[in-house]
Amino acid sequence: MTTPFPFTAVVGQDDLRLALLLNAVSPAVGGVLVRGEKGTAKSTAVRALSALMPTLDVVSGCRFSCDPGSPDPGCPDGPHEPGAFETRAARMVELPVGASEDRLVGALDIERALSEGVKAFEPGLLAAAHRGILYVDEVNLLHDHLVDLLLDAAAMGASYVEREGVSVRHAARFLLVGTMNPEEGELRPQLLDRFGLTVEVAASREPDQRVEVVRRRLAYDDDPAGFAARWAEEEAAVRARIVAARELLPSVRLGDGALRQIAATCAAFEVDGMRADIVMARTATALAAWAGRTDVLAEDVRQAALLALPHRRRRNPFDAPGLDEDKLDETLEEFGGSDDDDPDPDPGPDGPGGGGGQPEPDDAPEGDGDTAARPEAGESGQPQPSGAGEQSAARASEPFRTKVLSVPGIGEGAAGRRSRARTEHGRTTGARRPRGALTKLHLAATVQAAAPHQRARGRSGPGLVVRRDDLRQATREGREGNLVLFVVDASGSMAARQRMSAVKGAVLSLLLDAYQRRDKVGLVTFRGTAADLALPPTSSVDAAAARLETLPTGGRTPLAAGLLRAHDVLRVERLRDPARRPLVVLVTDGRATGGPEPVALAGRAARLFAADGVASVVVDCESGPVRLGLAGQLAGELGGTAVTLDELRADSIAGLVKDVQRRAA
Repeated sequence: MTTPFPFTAVVGQDDLRLALLLNAVSPAVGGVLVRGEKGTAKSTAVRALSALMPTLDVVSGCRFSCDPGSPDPGCPDGPHEPGAFETRAARMVELPVGASEDRLVGALDIERALSEGVKAFEPGLLAAAHRGILYVDEVNLLHDHLVDLLLDAAAMGASYVEREGVSVRHAARFLLVGTMNPEEGELRPQLLDRFGLTVEVAASREPDQRVEVVRRRLAYDDDPAGFAARWAEEEAAVRARIVAARELLPSVRLGDGALRQIAATCAAFEVDGMRADIVMARTATALAAWAGRTDVLAEDVRQAALLALPHRRRRNPFDAPGLDEDKLDETLEEFGGSDDDDPDPDPGPDGPGGGGGQPEPDDAPEGDGDTAARPEAGESGQPQPSGAGEQSAARASEPFRTKVLSVPGIGEGAAGRRSRARTEHGRTTGARRPRGALTKLHLAATVQAAAPHQRARGRSGPGLVVRRDDLRQATREGREGNLVLFVVDASGSMAARQRMSAVKGAVLSLLLDAYQRRDKVGLVTFRGTAADLALPPTSSVDAAAARLETLPTGGRTPLAAGLLRAHDVLRVERLRDPARRPLVVLVTDGRATGGPEPVALAGRAARLFAADGVASVVVDCESGPVRLGLAGQLAGELGGTAVTLDELRADSIAGLVKDVQRRAA
């Protein structure tokens, strides 16, 4: 068994360690979401936490980890006789991003069903994680169907399985911990809200601290067991403190004054629903117990707000998580000290009672902790200078809701919410013989194929005699995510401030739609004499929004260069991810200038997309009383359709998809 890196040996990351410890003290806090750049000890700290969790008493032989003191009356392995139990360590169960639905919730034991004729349930990862830790690395890449199942289990504390003739309910209360790199995309709001606390982590910029990180990591890699032994005393001390805090927790008093501060803080920051208030109350109580106190102080409320509210204030994926700490302090001061039951006369961060390990306010997560959203210089950064006539970036207008644009036909790409596709997790539409390895058995079709041959095969017992030729693969249809490649004209003809502001608002609206539909996005811009890949295809739409926001305009219109660069991007992406179908959104007024025969050259470049069968939409940005209709002509060359900025907002866009499909037919 691999020796985990000691929790107490993690350098820095005070907020991360505190959030994990608070959940160890009070699992009712609701788990932790750890956001940050790669290489910041996210996974290391989470895996190290499992060694600090107190041991559990479980009913002997129960696959669902029932507590012998209060066994689950509905446990599938029950009813349990009193007395027989065993003590073991709390489990940390990892949920792989590519896990199947059967692996997560459990399913019918196919082997016993076919060989013995017995309807038996095989538990999944939710059962294994009961009373332990469920860890999801790269949780933002988790498939939507698994997210839905996690949401249900987290909300009800139980898992319900109704499938393939199996009807099972079992307890599933676990500490949910997720880690993610925001560069790779954001979480759905429903899952984001299920995490009690969130922490932003980043690598230290202090040379001495970085040296200590490297020194400890090298020592651990050379001798994991010896390194862990050197930290055993510190580990034992933290484990004992967790046990003591758990015992103290029921005695902690949450006074009316602290409750009023919690409610006022949530109202001041306009968080949705009441879950934030409840999480803050539980977190503040756990902070007091961790500090060895029986009263909740204002500093506990402040720290609880810094951990529980940042991810609940986001209204769309372009909002950076974080809190205005000045506003937080003003709210706490305004609503603090007015109740005789509130034991804290000083709401400041250095008030009596200490923090029991809480970081100082200067160490709290910053509001713009997502470094991936900042534009960088270089090939994927700012567009090339275009000389005279360049204008600074215009601010985008407010985004609006758009209707769905989908790629025609049926694909086989990654799970998402845009276009029709054959998937592993959609609705079952039929059955077929498996091509290669069997991944999803269609039980009814398999039984139907095997049933006529039972007498010939000499069946004598209750089991069904099944051969390889009888197996049937379930065919399913769902939705896929696409690669939406934005090709944006940033030339002088688009440079009017009001016009470019509207264009950016439209692209932001489509980016928001891409986020909700789990697409990958890319951004190509063209102006001056060349085109620039402002953002290679990625799942991070907020990174695309950041590039768009800083996009200046001016110069000539190298339309052909923009189209050729986009075509090259799609060619490379087709090699990397051949199953993901592209949708090109060209934002332009259709003009082409610069070089010999710019219009003819742009037409030839556009016909490359039509020849490849790439679905495309041209957003016509031409304005004024006299319109040349160049964008419509360009859409014809692309084999796509054109829509004006005004039509992008209107119900008439519903006909756009039909037009795309008709042209592709």
